[in-house]
Amino acid sequence: MQIVLDWFKRQLNNPQIIILAVFLIVGFSLIIYAGEWMAPVFASAVIAYILEGGVKLCEKIKIPRLTAVLLLLCLFLVLIVALLFGILPLVIQQALQLVAQVPTWVAVARDALLQLPDDYPGIISVNQIEVFFQATTEFVTQYGQQIVVTWSASSVIGVITIIIYLILVPILVFFFLKDKEKLTQWFANFYPEKDHGLTQTVWENLDRQMSNYIRGKFWEILIVGGVTFIVFTLFGLQFAALLSVVVGLSVLIPFIGAAVVTIPVVVVAAVQWGMSPEFAYLVIAYLVIQFLDGYILVPLLFSEVVDLHPVAIVVAVLVFGGIWGVWGVFFAIPLATLVQAILKSWPSASEPLEE
Repeated sequence: MQIVLDWFKRQLNNPQIIILAVFLIVGFSLIIYAGEWMAPVFASAVIAYILEGGVKLCEKIKIPRLTAVLLLLCLFLVLIVALLFGILPLVIQQALQLVAQVPTWVAVARDALLQLPDDYPGIISVNQIEVFFQATTEFVTQYGQQIVVTWSASSVIGVITIIIYLILVPILVFFFLKDKEKLTQWFANFYPEKDHGLTQTVWENLDRQMSNYIRGKFWEILIVGGVTFIVFTLFGLQFAALLSVVVGLSVLIPFIGAAVVTIPVVVVAAVQWGMSPEFAYLVIAYLVIQFLDGYILVPLLFSEVVDLHPVAIVVAVLVFGGIWGVWGVFFAIPLATLVQAILKSWPSASEPLEE
């Protein structure tokens, strides 16, 4: 017990640690308690990180920052509009078609399973299969009704939210990019002049890691989703657009996302082709995409990002996803990087301060 008390005394005697602790408490409090209504601000910060690399590139070729910000923001908005009106309707249409085909797939699976009692009479009975499918049908029906009720109740709120995002987010992104130095300096004014070394070090590391991670993930989603769509389309796989979007978004959750998204890809291919050569070729092509993403694309895009152990990534996804839902899953690795940066800086923080 005395060892713990001595450790706390040493830390509390270091002003840098106290300053960092205050900023961390305020930051995580905003994320946990104000995350929902602050979502447009966080979304705008993410987009600003994505575009900042392009802005810096334009500045290197002597394009004024304001011109570069306006140019890249317009290009980004054009891309978003193209995705919304080009890909989103197709994805929604295929999602509805997929839902409509589920009963047919269930019936086919039921007929196939009903043949098992003849082959294995001592292990599986017809009654067991009937009970299983009855329970599954009731669960799907109740879950579907809940989705419909929830969607109907929140549709108006959802439209209002989309309108707010369409208005606020571009404005916030513009000012985040245009006045980045002013905003950074404004926050720096809250630091004590002498005792902000640790906080500044952690922030610089986090800012670098966050920008690299967000821009890398943006390009990884586009590349993986685009290549997957081309491959699935060439093979003639049903619901190619929908599955490609899901595969692209799955890279947001390392390891877990790739494992989970493989299930619908394999199921759709198996239902469409059965255990045929086409099914095998499609699965092999999909696994090649996952291999190239994990062993070539990710190292290229995230060469400057701090490596995290797979266990740390899974724990971060579970913890921050449980706290903040989808946004927490997306920011799990940057937040884990923040924790890692703090832990790496902590030993130096416990040393006596220089006069």
